[in-house]
Amino acid sequence: MRKRVTLCVLTGALALSTLAVPAAQADGSYGDTKITKVVVDGDNKVVVGRDETRFTVSVTVTDDSGFGFWSEAAEWLDVYGPDSGWFQAKYPSCSRVDDTTATCTGGFVINPRTDAPEHLTDDNAGTYRVDTWINASDKDWVWKESAGTFKLQRHTRLTANASPEPVRKGRTVTVTGRLTRVSWETLTYGGYGGQYVKLQFRKKGATSFTTLKTVKSTSSGYVSATTTAGYDGAYRFVYAGNSASAAVTSAADAVDVQ
Repeated sequence: MRKRVTLCVLTGALALSTLAVPAAQADGSYGDTKITKVVVDGDNKVVVGRDETRFTVSVTVTDDSGFGFWSEAAEWLDVYGPDSGWFQAKYPSCSRVDDTTATCTGGFVINPRTDAPEHLTDDNAGTYRVDTWINASDKDWVWKESAGTFKLQRHTRLTANASPEPVRKGRTVTVTGRLTRVSWETLTYGGYGGQYVKLQFRKKGATSFTTLKTVKSTSSGYVSATTTAGYDGAYRFVYAGNSASAAVTSAADAVDVQ
């Protein structure tokens, strides 16, 4: 297991001696500098498959004196989560919103092909916290270890196949599929068991799907559901996801009812 080490990414000529990190507490501040919003990749979800994934963390801050050298206001920006998961922003910087507000943004890169297994394990998936330190132009500052949260999720796949095709009206339609998710350690997809998956149907000519029932995946990730054929239409499976695994919807499989 890796130990988390808090590192600083300096974007300007900021001396290490200026980092008066409070030793006995997780958060700290001086003056009226405040963090008002944290957004990670737009929706606070980052899904990582087998290849390199890039995402951004944006932190909005306010201070009555502004932030002077805007690009140099952010001293560090990193994220940390389950099983000592930790990633550091590449050159975080701030941009001016108005005289008292700035948005500080950092870019992150995760690549299971190069980070696993030494630096990225399947257990690293889950809820992450944003850790940031930002300076104002009047030497006020704010440091928060949990300025915001987001989900770092393993990519998932889901299939659906409805049979028989075609089917007589009133007969049974069986829809089968499989839910799998990526392993960052092996770079393969394996069955994801014990998960609830919804069977949905869209009548031919309709614009939306209706949930018919919910089933649970087997230990190998397989799902199966039956329903009575009434109309021409398409069936699909939907998985809502969780903190460590991404939501996914299968392709729809059309069935002709005769």
